[in-house]
Amino acid sequence: MKKIEAIIKPFKLDEVKEALQEIGLQGITVTEAKGFGRQKGHTELYRGAEYVVDFLPKVKLELVLGDNMVEKAIDAIITSAKTGRIGDGKIFVSNVEEAVRIRTGETGNDAI
Repeated sequence: MKKIEAIIKPFKLDEVKEALQEIGLQGITVTEAKGFGRQKGHTELYRGAEYVVDFLPKVKLELVLGDNMVEKAIDAIITSAKTGRIGDGKIFVSNVEEAVRIRTGETGNDAI
Protein backbone atom coordinates (compact mmCIF):
# COMPACT_ATOMS: atom_id res chain seq x y z
CA MET A 1 0.00 0.00 0.00
CA LYS A 2 1.07 3.56 -0.68
CA LYS A 3 0.07 6.98 0.62
CA ILE A 4 -0.09 9.83 -1.87
CA GLU A 5 0.03 13.38 -0.59
CA ALA A 6 -0.61 16.05 -3.20
CA ILE A 7 -0.37 19.80 -2.68
CA ILE A 8 -2.43 21.60 -5.33
CA LYS A 9 -4.03 24.95 -6.11
CA PRO A 10 -7.44 25.26 -4.40
CA PHE A 11 -9.40 25.97 -7.60
CA LYS A 12 -8.21 22.64 -9.06
CA LEU A 13 -9.73 20.52 -6.27
CA ASP A 14 -12.98 19.60 -8.05
CA GLU A 15 -11.16 18.59 -11.23
CA VAL A 16 -8.71 16.41 -9.31
CA LYS A 17 -11.50 14.79 -7.27
CA GLU A 18 -13.45 13.93 -10.43
CA ALA A 19 -10.32 12.53 -12.12
CA LEU A 20 -9.61 10.30 -9.12
CA GLN A 21 -13.22 9.08 -9.02
CA GLU A 22 -13.04 8.22 -12.73
CA ILE A 23 -10.14 5.83 -12.14
CA GLY A 24 -12.03 4.14 -9.30
CA LEU A 25 -10.64 5.72 -6.14
CA GLN A 26 -13.28 6.12 -3.49
CA GLY A 27 -11.79 8.05 -0.60
CA ILE A 28 -9.60 11.09 -0.18
CA THR A 29 -8.89 13.44 2.69
CA VAL A 30 -8.69 17.15 1.91
CA THR A 31 -7.03 19.74 4.15
CA GLU A 32 -6.77 23.46 3.54
CA ALA A 33 -3.13 24.50 3.81
CA LYS A 34 -0.83 27.45 3.30
CA GLY A 35 2.71 27.34 2.04
CA PHE A 36 5.24 28.41 -0.52
CA GLY A 37 7.97 26.91 -2.65
CA ARG A 38 9.77 28.51 -5.55
CA GLN A 39 6.71 30.71 -5.95
CA LYS A 40 7.81 32.61 -2.81
CA GLY A 41 4.56 34.55 -2.33
CA HIS A 42 3.76 38.03 -3.56
CA THR A 43 3.39 41.66 -2.53
CA GLU A 44 -0.03 43.22 -1.93
CA LEU A 45 -1.22 46.74 -1.31
CA TYR A 46 -3.73 47.15 1.53
CA ARG A 47 -5.00 50.58 2.68
CA GLY A 48 -1.98 52.25 1.17
CA ALA A 49 0.54 49.97 2.88
CA GLU A 50 2.53 47.40 0.97
CA TYR A 51 3.12 44.02 2.58
CA VAL A 52 4.40 40.59 1.56
CA VAL A 53 2.12 37.56 1.56
CA ASP A 54 4.57 34.70 2.23
CA PHE A 55 2.12 31.83 2.52
CA LEU A 56 -0.20 31.10 -0.37
CA PRO A 57 -3.44 29.12 -0.08
CA LYS A 58 -3.10 25.47 -1.11
CA VAL A 59 -5.06 22.26 -0.72
CA LYS A 60 -3.49 19.05 0.55
CA LEU A 61 -4.97 15.76 -0.64
CA GLU A 62 -4.17 12.49 1.09
CA LEU A 63 -5.10 9.07 -0.22
CA VAL A 64 -4.05 5.53 0.63
CA LEU A 65 -4.30 2.97 -2.12
CA GLY A 66 -3.01 -0.35 -3.36
CA ASP A 67 0.32 -0.47 -5.19
CA ASN A 68 -1.46 -1.28 -8.46
CA MET A 69 -3.32 2.06 -8.47
CA VAL A 70 -0.41 4.42 -7.73
CA GLU A 71 0.61 5.28 -11.30
CA LYS A 72 -3.01 5.82 -12.40
CA ALA A 73 -3.62 8.13 -9.43
CA ILE A 74 -0.45 10.13 -10.04
CA ASP A 75 -1.31 10.54 -13.72
CA ALA A 76 -4.86 11.62 -12.85
CA ILE A 77 -3.61 14.22 -10.37
CA ILE A 78 -1.00 15.62 -12.75
CA THR A 79 -3.38 15.80 -15.69
CA SER A 80 -6.17 17.50 -13.74
CA ALA A 81 -4.11 19.82 -11.49
CA LYS A 82 -1.59 21.12 -14.03
CA THR A 83 -1.91 24.72 -15.21
CA GLY A 84 1.64 24.97 -16.53
CA ARG A 85 2.41 27.89 -14.23
CA ILE A 86 4.60 28.12 -11.16
CA GLY A 87 2.89 26.91 -7.97
CA ASP A 88 1.01 23.96 -9.48
CA GLY A 89 2.12 21.84 -6.52
CA LYS A 90 3.86 18.61 -5.62
CA ILE A 91 3.05 14.93 -5.19
CA PHE A 92 4.69 12.79 -2.52
CA VAL A 93 4.42 8.99 -2.38
CA SER A 94 5.31 6.96 0.72
CA ASN A 95 4.89 3.39 1.94
CA VAL A 96 2.07 2.44 4.29
CA GLU A 97 2.82 -0.53 6.52
CA GLU A 98 -0.71 -1.20 7.72
CA ALA A 99 -4.28 0.05 7.43
CA VAL A 100 -7.16 -0.89 9.72
CA ARG A 101 -10.84 -0.08 9.22
CA ILE A 102 -12.04 0.85 12.69
CA ARG A 103 -15.68 -0.19 12.18
CA THR A 104 -15.02 -3.74 10.98
CA GLY A 105 -11.44 -4.49 11.98
CA GLU A 106 -10.48 -5.25 8.36
CA THR A 107 -6.79 -4.83 7.64
CA GLY A 108 -4.51 -4.21 4.67
CA ASN A 109 -6.05 -3.65 1.23
CA ASP A 110 -9.47 -4.71 2.56
CA ALA A 111 -9.40 -1.69 4.89
CA ILE A 112 -8.88 0.81 2.09
